[in-house]
Amino acid sequence: METYSLRQLWEVDLHPEEACNGPIDLHLSLEVDPRALLSFEDEVLKMADPDDDPPTGFTFPLIFTWTLPPLPKPPDLLVLATELAGVGGIALPVEVSAIDSFAAVTDAPERSLSMTARIPIDLADVYLANDKAFCDTLDRCCDISLFLLERADEWLGDD
Repeated sequence: METYSLRQLWEVDLHPEEACNGPIDLHLSLEVDPRALLSFEDEVLKMADPDDDPPTGFTFPLIFTWTLPPLPKPPDLLVLATELAGVGGIALPVEVSAIDSFAAVTDAPERSLSMTARIPIDLADVYLANDKAFCDTLDRCCDISLFLLERADEWLGDD
């Protein structure tokens, strides 16, 4: 028996204008669950008046992922997570993770950083073309990107 989820995933790779030649990459992905989309459509079709507010609670996850190359002088992860919490705020909580790679057993580890933020996108906001919240989120993403860019030279040992 074969089943198909009909899930769709849109991905975009970005970086701030100031980092055209820099080490910061921002990857956005939006995963569309067709069941949520169809359920939302069913509820919208049930609305008696087209001017009524659409139903809420139907969301898609929007995931922002910042990556940096291997860093010779990586930051303290707890300090970085705390600083990013101040930049992203409650509206855009950022998870910080690191991967240590060893090219050979005798080599020193190379640490790469990854920062991830996940927010739900409510279909009611999309339906109403309410882009204010989304614009605020993108502004916070830019702030995080610039924050990371300001510190990247130090972490890369280019200071």
